[in-house]
Amino acid sequence: MTYILEYTLYTISGDNMKVKLIDCEDEGDLEEDINNFINGNNIEVVDIKYQVGVGVFSEEQIFCFSAMLIYTLNN
Repeated sequence: MTYILEYTLYTISGDNMKVKLIDCEDEGDLEEDINNFINGNNIEVVDIKYQVGVGVFSEEQIFCFSAMLIYTLNN
């Protein structure tokens, strides 16, 4: 399935398709990192996939906020 998805994205968008993974412990940090990446590069965002993971260690909750940006390079 992954191969088909990668192939489909390649044929629709061309060979300049890129992926950026960002992982933070705080949702505000993730938002800032995403905005900095988008504004700091000459790119067009195709899609953003967002995910939250949580774990419990003793009495502490540990969060992991992550995003995968799918983008193309602007010429």
